[in-house]
Amino acid sequence: MKNRNPDGFDYSYWSVPTLLSFSQDESFIRAVIGPFGSGKSSACVVEIFQRALSQTPGKDGMRRSRWAVLRNTYPQLKDTTIKTFHQWFPPEHCGKYNISTHDYTIQIADVSIEVLFRALDRPDQVSNLLSLELTGAWINEFKEVPFAVFEAIQGRVDRYPAKKDGGCTWTGVIMDSNPPDTDSKYYRYFEESEVVPAQQYLNLIKNGGDVSNLRPDNARIFKQPSGLSPQAENLDNLSESYYLNLASGKGQDFTNVYVHGKYGYVKEGKSVYSSSWNDDMHVSKEPMTVNTARPIVLGFDFGLTPACVVCQVTPSGGFSVLQELVSENMGLKQFVQNRLKPELLKYRDIEIVGYGDPAGTQRSQTDERTCYGILSSAGFSGI
Repeated sequence: MKNRNPDGFDYSYWSVPTLLSFSQDESFIRAVIGPFGSGKSSACVVEIFQRALSQTPGKDGMRRSRWAVLRNTYPQLKDTTIKTFHQWFPPEHCGKYNISTHDYTIQIADVSIEVLFRALDRPDQVSNLLSLELTGAWINEFKEVPFAVFEAIQGRVDRYPAKKDGGCTWTGVIMDSNPPDTDSKYYRYFEESEVVPAQQYLNLIKNGGDVSNLRPDNARIFKQPSGLSPQAENLDNLSESYYLNLASGKGQDFTNVYVHGKYGYVKEGKSVYSSSWNDDMHVSKEPMTVNTARPIVLGFDFGLTPACVVCQVTPSGGFSVLQELVSENMGLKQFVQNRLKPELLKYRDIEIVGYGDPAGTQRSQTDERTCYGILSSAGFSGI
């Protein structure tokens, strides 16, 4: 199906197989990933309107729904997400947009939709988000949004309209993104978890069972093909050279994610290690052996996310990182006792030396102890 409205917006994406399947699915959680320019965001905008159209009318005959639209930062929300939404539903024709609160009320015939745009770098909006009563939510570019937010928002949907007013005809969370990294929680959730019936998943939660490696079958992911493949989607809305230009001069990592729509890593910002890093050269393909005649070198970072790398200098002058230990929201004393010392038992017969962030010499404002003092008390007197 292909149509063009009076303002010139092309609705041809309905002929895009992946997005059509995404739209027709009834799952509670639906995510779509693909390359740049493949129509993912537009699909989510129109999906919100479709679900609003299908909402059962209330006693006054109005089909009411309320949606949260989430983006990682306010500039991204304002410059991309809101603009995309307004392209499809211009406020001058479809409703009223409040520029100070970023709330948009769309009123078309018997359909009334409240769209609440929220940025996660605004503390006031995050706290407000966790108290919303919603029909559904759209997480735009979900790979940039903390997984904890994805989990939390699921508890805010299916709450508007209230049950006394007929409840939600459909409720859920829709998401779109370029493919996330393979070490992200989203990847593990959609690709590595075992799929079980939703009722079985719910029963496990009720009975205190472990669902960390499970995914209910009402959570689905849809994957678009490469922009350079014969099956490339949404080409009607792109120039003939769009993907060739996008791939030109880019590294393989960038091309895999943003052109081919594959899971992968993209180096963004300034590297914290040398740009000459090469996984094939610098990452061992075999388990590294420990030389009992050489000292173990510990490298510490402090703060409330203490970390330590366990290293060793090889006889030939190489530097091997045997393992890394990280933590979140944990004091250094707890980190040493619970994370570090158990791991060091395997090196009990080897000399251990260590180094740390110079900031570890600063005294705490509570008990005046330093991080180095805590390590010394724990038995690391040479550090």
